[in-house]
Parts: sequence; structure tokens; C-alpha cells
Amino acid sequence: MTLPLPLPPRLRVLPSLAQVEAAQWDALHDRRNPFVSHAFLAGLEQHGCLRPEWGWQPRHLTLWHDDALVAAVPGYLKENSHGEFVFDHAWANAYARHGLDYFPKWLGAVPYSPVTGPRLLAGDDTRRRQLLQAIAGHVQETGLSSAHVNFHSGHEDALFDAEWLRRVDVQFQWQRRPGWRSFDDFLGAMDHKRRKNIRQERARVARSGIDFRVVHGDEATAGDLEAMHGFYLQTFAGYGNAPALTLPFLRHLASTMPRQLVLFLALQDQRPIAGALCLRGGETLFGRYWGGAALPGLHFETCYYQGIEYCLREGLQRFEPGAQGEHKLARGFLPVPVRSRHWIADPQFRQALRGWCAREERDVARYMQALRQHSPFREGDEDGT
Repeated sequence: MTLPLPLPPRLRVLPSLAQVEAAQWDALHDRRNPFVSHAFLAGLEQHGCLRPEWGWQPRHLTLWHDDALVAAVPGYLKENSHGEFVFDHAWANAYARHGLDYFPKWLGAVPYSPVTGPRLLAGDDTRRRQLLQAIAGHVQETGLSSAHVNFHSGHEDALFDAEWLRRVDVQFQWQRRPGWRSFDDFLGAMDHKRRKNIRQERARVARSGIDFRVVHGDEATAGDLEAMHGFYLQTFAGYGNAPALTLPFLRHLASTMPRQLVLFLALQDQRPIAGALCLRGGETLFGRYWGGAALPGLHFETCYYQGIEYCLREGLQRFEPGAQGEHKLARGFLPVPVRSRHWIADPQFRQALRGWCAREERDVARYMQALRQHSPFREGDEDGT
């Protein structure tokens, strides 16, 4: 007797994460990356951080067997490239020159967060490949120009077939080395010049009478959260950008992710004058937002050195302080490749962009090689020896 083949999972496109239970969603990942948690993603939707006029409309693609969620990818219909950190303005311009619409497009990512992590949430690779097929099918059926999966994890890379174009970029990240138990151990691996510069930067901040409080979400007072949000608004105002995160969202993180939210607050005369907002994962600290007074060395101390000390104290292995910034190299953050994948519906554009991506990847490889020549660590210490 021949048994019937199992039915393929059914695709459901969700305009809100409120339509799926948190336990179902979080059962699809190992909970080591806070940015793909239901609490984080749903909080963005619930507390006014995603606005259609900014181009973010939730379109989460989910696969179901009956009432069981078996795979999902956080997704968004995008009318622009705001808040993505994988820049495709040249692609949009090329479409426009040919009289074609690049927008809307579909994006699988975490809004406003250039943080590497799982994107194809499922229990096995078969489900993840089914998700990729569903993404391409959704683009074709709805007449979108393209699909994009940004900052996916390295182990997901092999799941994409050749039709998914690959792009590579560079971030600067701190990696704990064997034998590093204190900040002095970390500095001891550096060359004399960089070690001296960091000590001078930290000394300037100390001479200004600045102390630090490190608080988790369940330790943060209402005043702490209000101060941090004020610093965040200050930074965005300084750059002329519209701030996306709201104070209710920070309160939501403090209550739903109490030990994953980490604030580094700089105090002068017991008054907060600067702060950095981070999220803690399984073995990684993720730096996200900063703001505060323009005092010499305060940015570096608040955003980098306090985070490194926290990782050393808490046994974390990595510190990812955010996108861009060659100045991080001299402070112990080494270049690391980050990836994205892109499915282009138009075959001619797909082929043209394939060559564009290949050239970009070669340029990035040369850039990374040049950066490695300027490592702050003494020869032989890059790997902890």
C-alpha cells in the first residue's frame, strides 16, 4: 500500500505579529538572538515604531501545517530603503531609468537593526528552503520587483540557490580571545600606541568626574528609560533624521526582555548626561543607540569600553557595536563580513546585477585585506597567542 505524500505547508502572509502567539513564533529559533524574538518585533509594531510613511508595512511570511506554525521569516513590504543598512539606491535608480518600478519590494529583516542573526526561522533546513521558495513565489504572485534577506546568519548562506544574488559588506566587531579576563588583558594584546591612546581616552573621561551605571531592563527606573530615550532623540536630531523608536517601545523592552536590555548610563554629579542602549544575546552584546554630551572621549567610553568590560565581566564572547565606523578598528573591533541575499524577479536585471554584486564583493574583499594591515593587536595576538 502506497502511503499518501504529506501535504506541503500552507503559506500565510501576516500583516501583524499579533496574529501569531509568541510561544509559537519563538519555538522556531533558539532564542539566542533577541532581535528575532516575538517581543522585539511585535513591540515595534505595537508601539509606533513602524510607520507606513517611512516605508515599513509588516508582511511576515509564515508556513503552517493545520494550526501549527512550522516556519517563518520576519518580513516587510517596503516603499523605500529607509532603515535597512543594505544600500540599494543604485538599483532603484537603474529601474527608474528603464521606466520600471523598484518599489514596492519585499524585505526579510529586522527593522533599523544591521545585526546578523537567523532570518529563516524553522526547525530544519528543509523548512528553511521551503520558506525561500515561498518568498520567491510571493514576489511573483504579487508583482513585486524583488525580495531581500538582510544580515542573515552564516549557517543560512548555503540554503540560498544561485538565483539569490549575494552581497557582502563589512562591520567592526569585538571578539573575546582566550586568556582575556579583564580590560587590562585586552589592552595587553595591543600595540603600544593603541594601548596608550585608549588609556588616555579613558583617563580624560574619569578626570571629568563621570561615573557609570550599568542597568538591565528589570533594574531600570522610569527616569533611566526617559533619559535614554532623550539621548536617542538628541542624536537623531543632530543628524536631521526622524527617530523611529518610541519611549513606550523602550518600556516594552524593559518589561518583556528584562535581562536582555542593557543600558550604559554616564553620570556627572549623579545626573545622566549620556547613554548607550544595548541588547544582550546568548553570547553576544549588541550595541544599538547612543546619545549624550559632547565631552572628549565620552562616546568611546560609553559605546565601546563599557561594553567590552561588560562582556569580559559577564563571560560574553562577542560585541557588535553597530554598522560602519573605521574608528572602531583602533579600539579593538576587527573587520567581519556581513551578508545579504537578493531575489530579482526580472531576469535581465537579475543577470546585470549579478555582475554588479560580484564586483562589489571583490572590492569589499580588498577593503577587508587593507583593514587587516592596520590591526591594533601585536603580531601574533590576533588569535590570542
